[in-house]
Amino acid sequence: MKKGFLSVILMMTACVSWAQNFQLHYDFGRKIYSDEEATRPMVTLTYEQFKADGLGNWFWFVDFDMYHDGMKGAYAEISREFTISRLSPSLSLEAHVEYDGGMTTFKSGGGTRFQNAALVGAAINGHNADFSTTWSVQALYKQNFKYENSEAYPSMQLTGVWATTFASGKCTFSGYIDLWRGEKTNGHGTLVMMTEPQLWYNISKHFSVGTEVEISDNFVMPECATDKSFYVNPTLAVKYNF
Repeated sequence: MKKGFLSVILMMTACVSWAQNFQLHYDFGRKIYSDEEATRPMVTLTYEQFKADGLGNWFWFVDFDMYHDGMKGAYAEISREFTISRLSPSLSLEAHVEYDGGMTTFKSGGGTRFQNAALVGAAINGHNADFSTTWSVQALYKQNFKYENSEAYPSMQLTGVWATTFASGKCTFSGYIDLWRGEKTNGHGTLVMMTEPQLWYNISKHFSVGTEVEISDNFVMPECATDKSFYVNPTLAVKYNF
C-alpha cells in the first residue's frame, strides 16, 4: 500500500541505511460507496521498513485492516534489489525480486487469501542533486499462484514510484502507480491499475499528518458483488518516523 515510502527513503540513502515508520489511516471509502464498499475497513495500520546494504536494499511493508471489533486481514509486500550498475551519479540499475500476499475475512463469516504473487525484473532508481526528489521505474514479470478457484497465470507489471519534498522540507508528495495484467473469473485478461498518492505535512522529523488517495480500476475485492470497477478512496492519516 505504501510504496511511496521507498522513494522517500531513497532521498535519505546518502546519510542513512535503515529507516522505518508507522502510519494510521482513517478511510472514507465505506462512506463514499455505501453500497459497493459496505464492508470496507475504516482503519488501516501500516508498518514499513527499508534497509540498504553493500549489495542493494531490502524494503517491506504490511497493512493491517481493522474493524471496530478487531482485525479484518493483512497484506504484505517484501522486495529485494541488487545493484547491477551505477549508470550515473544520480541513476542506478537494479535487479528487483518481490513477493506479495495476504488474507482477509468477511463480516458474514469465513475468509479468503489474496492471490499471492512473485515478481522479478529490473528497476531504474534516480534522484536530483540534493535528493529532494526521487523516482523509480520497475518492469517486472509477475507470476500469480493458484488459490481456491483461481488458476495460476503469468502476467507483467509496470511500477512507478516517486517522492518530492518542498516548502523547506515541511511538505512531502509521494506515491506509486502499478499497472498489471489481471485475469477475470472467466479467464479473460484485463488491465488493472492501482495508485496511492500521499501528501504529508511534516510537523517534525518524526511526526507527519496528511492524506492518501487510493485510486483503482478493475481491482475489485472478492466480497464486492458489483459491476463497478473504478474507485477513489481518500484517507486522513498520521505517520511516525523512527
